[in-house]
Amino acid sequence: MGEGRDGERDPSQDEDPIQEWLAMVGTDEILFEGEKGFDDSIGGPPPSLGPHPVAFAPMIVDTDAGGDPDDSVAIVAAARSVPELGLVLTSDEYGGERARFVRHLLDLAGRPEVPVVAGAELQDDPLYFVDGLFPQDVPKQSDDLAGAVEAVCGSTPGPVRWVGMGPLSNLAALQEARPELVAKMVVTQMGGAVNYRDPSRAEHNFRMDPAAVHRMLPALELSVPTFVVSEVTFNPAMELGRGSAIYQKWAAPGSPPWASVLRAHLDRWMDRYPASMQHDSLTLAAATFWPGVRFVRERVAVDSAARMKVDAEGIEIALSISADYASFMEWLEARVT
Repeated sequence: MGEGRDGERDPSQDEDPIQEWLAMVGTDEILFEGEKGFDDSIGGPPPSLGPHPVAFAPMIVDTDAGGDPDDSVAIVAAARSVPELGLVLTSDEYGGERARFVRHLLDLAGRPEVPVVAGAELQDDPLYFVDGLFPQDVPKQSDDLAGAVEAVCGSTPGPVRWVGMGPLSNLAALQEARPELVAKMVVTQMGGAVNYRDPSRAEHNFRMDPAAVHRMLPALELSVPTFVVSEVTFNPAMELGRGSAIYQKWAAPGSPPWASVLRAHLDRWMDRYPASMQHDSLTLAAATFWPGVRFVRERVAVDSAARMKVDAEGIEIALSISADYASFMEWLEARVT
């Protein structure tokens, strides 16, 4: 579940957004090893390398779908636009019901081949708004976290994209059981905040499992993980509500079944909250190399409550600093309408 405002920018000013991002997160030299050179005995420039291999790496999405609808929207966006989507894990589970809901949503979106695994349970009464939005005959999903991730990692000799949209609990459990699998991950995580709007507590995904945050930041240091933080995602320019263009298209006659589920989910959410900001879809966009999110390298630490702060002795991460919100909403609308 996602959660800060910053300036917009013109993405056309980036000469090469993929290379900029790769240089920032420190993967370029590793992934291009053996590929950067060319045979200058032939003459002429080196051949075009095309898009970087990470852009086509298998993707694992880790989500607490069923609460804030931004997770559900992001899952449909991934299902419809990321052919490399290889696995969806659920966290902050509700007796396996989140995983059943995600299974139904992926089936409606035309991705029945993507496995779903029920992950960590964190609280007795989690936010859950999708009861009855999927058939009773949707079966319970597997809880074999390590086995499912191993299958994805075994499908490629290269890296695997991990897109965290909920607490870091599943990633921490994987680190404890199978650290060699985590070592293959290029991690993009929604969560954290250097200047959270409520200084008395950590950002939602971090405060759901502070112990997991404390375990994972040091474990990910060598790979320089990417964090799409609340200061950037908590912005009304990314709200979906009944008046939004995307919602209106979901409600139009002839809309696909998954659109009806997303609209019903959003309606239930708005019985309690005014709208849903699309934190997790922005994180998905960043993980797919969409250039409208800007990052800087920064060293950070977290306190006992998992509140993030800049610290020169901390762990180096790629930290989001701004987003082009208008362009992002166009990006999202193209994927979920």
